[in-house]
Amino acid sequence: MDDAKEGERDAGGTAPLPFRSAVDALRATRLRPEIEIEPTRPPQRLAPYAYALEAAVVEGDEDLADGRLVLLYDPAGHDAWQGCFRLVTLVRAELEPEMAADPLLPEVCWSWLTGALQSRGLSYGEPSGTVTRAGSHYFGGLAARPAASQIEIRASWTPREVLGGVPDTAAHLASWCDLLAQIAGLPPAVDPGDAAVVTLPQRRGPQSR
Repeated sequence: MDDAKEGERDAGGTAPLPFRSAVDALRATRLRPEIEIEPTRPPQRLAPYAYALEAAVVEGDEDLADGRLVLLYDPAGHDAWQGCFRLVTLVRAELEPEMAADPLLPEVCWSWLTGALQSRGLSYGEPSGTVTRAGSHYFGGLAARPAASQIEIRASWTPREVLGGVPDTAAHLASWCDLLAQIAGLPPAVDPGDAAVVTLPQRRGPQSR
């Protein structure tokens, strides 16, 4: 709770207006009911101003996926970002081991991120990131546990600034939540006639809350 309060304070009245406007848009975004989201402590050394959110995709008492989204702002601009704002994310979900063995899975997961942004018509630049899959096998006293696999997406991109030098952070947050829902295996919250979206099928044994 203290970390969340600190993040809220950093986005308060002493911050520049473009940053405050971008944060206000994040706070006002309405999300699908399966996604629980709250502010958390932002990183301190990546930019002069930062705001962070953490989220989980929840179905009943089970967490299907979780993630973190950080908004960075440097009023002077940043050469590597090619802009004043930057979004940084981490998204994780558990997989069936046989699914994690698919050699095309990293490319597919990365396309989910870029596709989520493009499906909402968002303009962005300088994307970068990694897709990591990891497996755990249990032995000895833990041998009864089934093997577990996890997919993790770490990424960042520069949201293009629009009116007043502020990006549409609400739409970027919504697209990020689309990615979270997709990696959790939820059906897309769109009409059936819209573009097809391939999601991860429901996984065995998601984490209990």
